[in-house]
Amino acid sequence: MSGQRWVHPRGSLARDGWETAVDGAVDGWEHTGLLVAELAGSAAPPLLPGTEKIVVPLSGSFRVAVDEGEGERTIDLDGRPGVFAGPTDVLYLSTAATATITGRGRVAVATSPTTRVRPTVRIPAADTPVELRGAGASSRQVHNFGTPQALDADRLIVCEVITPAENWSSYPPHKHDEDVPGAETRLEEIYYFEAAPAEPGRGTPEAAFGTFSAYSSPAGDLDVNAMVRTGDVVLVPHGYHGPAAAAPGYDLYYLNVMAGPGPERAWLITDDPAHAWVRETWAGQRIDERLPFGGEED
Repeated sequence: MSGQRWVHPRGSLARDGWETAVDGAVDGWEHTGLLVAELAGSAAPPLLPGTEKIVVPLSGSFRVAVDEGEGERTIDLDGRPGVFAGPTDVLYLSTAATATITGRGRVAVATSPTTRVRPTVRIPAADTPVELRGAGASSRQVHNFGTPQALDADRLIVCEVITPAENWSSYPPHKHDEDVPGAETRLEEIYYFEAAPAEPGRGTPEAAFGTFSAYSSPAGDLDVNAMVRTGDVVLVPHGYHGPAAAAPGYDLYYLNVMAGPGPERAWLITDDPAHAWVRETWAGQRIDERLPFGGEED
């Protein structure tokens, strides 16, 4: 139970019209949420006040009707063909907003409960900070649209990561399950995965996969070793987590949703001391030449 209770295959968290619904109704979960829907021109279930939210087009384009008590307005999200096409425009919705998403494609909504109101804002794809992290076989691409440096939110920290086939990300294994001023912040984390063949015409999207691991820290027991495919979700309540490894032949994507109970909105981590030395090896290696996906590095 220390491991498999946190691994949720696609559709296993379906509820209230959403393919995936993570919130406080999930046993042991409190600070973060995730909603995922596949729309075919229809509307997703309404988003209600009480949580701050980030709407992330995974594939396709969407229109969001927003009402914050002063009348309804619509905000268009151009979206993208898919998660491996580079950054997308996203929409941060204040905790005061009621909203409805319509369109065609696949959309995710990251959430966190809060009573503090931050302004609703659309972040264009061109304004998303793109980071190429690591080196060699640890090279990956990070879209930092919902991090403290890019977005004025209350609790949410959200980003997405693309890992080319055969590479490792979320590595070295690290944790953020206790508050240590200036060194570590306590954050729950959701990983939402997608995978796809790295070469068009070879392999099938249904077969594409990666792997993900997480394990115990002094904060609690955890034992996760999972194959992950498109639509799968892994929750990380505590513990060291990583690597997320892209299998040979398949690129791997994940959306990270983080928030915690502490007063500081910051992503501060502690590497597993047994593996922290790996970072030093990156100094002599080049970034994987397959990166960036979908454009040039910022």
